Amino acid sequence: MDAAAETGPATRGLRARLRRERRPSTWKTFLRDLVVIIVAAVVISALIKAVLFRSFFIPSDSMNPTLIRDDRVIVNELQPKVFPLQRGDIVVFRDPGGWLADGSDSSATPRSDPTWLDWTLSIVGLTAPDSDDHLIKRVIGLPGDHVTCCNGAGQIEINGQPIDDGFVNKQQGADSADPFDVVVPKDSLWVMGDNRGNSLDSRAHADESGGGFVPYSDVVGRAVVLSWPTSRWGWLDDHPESFSDLDAADRG
Repeated sequence: MDAAAETGPATRGLRARLRRERRPSTWKTFLRDLVVIIVAAVVISALIKAVLFRSFFIPSDSMNPTLIRDDRVIVNELQPKVFPLQRGDIVVFRDPGGWLADGSDSSATPRSDPTWLDWTLSIVGLTAPDSDDHLIKRVIGLPGDHVTCCNGAGQIEINGQPIDDGFVNKQQGADSADPFDVVVPKDSLWVMGDNRGNSLDSRAHADESGGGFVPYSDVVGRAVVLSWPTSRWGWLDDHPESFSDLDAADRG
């Protein structure tokens, strides 16, 4: 076959058609890449929510003035799964059993059922339709701590050491209107709301089967950032100065 035959119209047409088939149209390529990017972003966000961070809204007034009803917080789920909790940390946890039954620590106005959009956005941690099923309090006692209230100055004592918790809304003047004397069992926490006069926390459930303690297995994570409203954005303080003497004793 001569060179003219090899470069004839039929051969050139075949080559052009093959090039078109190998190179998809620009808009199809764009749509394909866009879908891949969106799917990858959703998968990565879902993984982050599953093992790292997620959002919750505050359903009650029990943490005033630190947190106000309907604030949103970002929760670090690596605590306590990977990193230990400390006294003063604010934690989100599932109801240990009956804490939400009286409604005092959930929203006074029932929320409407979550929409499909709420649940979809919750996959990537942008909403928290299950916040009403959780509680948020501050860790006061760690496993092994002997927690009592109150001494002559109206203060909580942990292992005989008085706590100067200036972050508390002390409506009744003392750290707690209800006296208590407990030793925190293994793998559990003693938690209290900053709004001591309006928080049915560990104190209110001390006479129940669980003793008012929150098992580590019920802890979702530590609240680290107040993310909404933006006017109140900031890191959530665990007030180490209130527990510094105890922490030093633990290290010693």
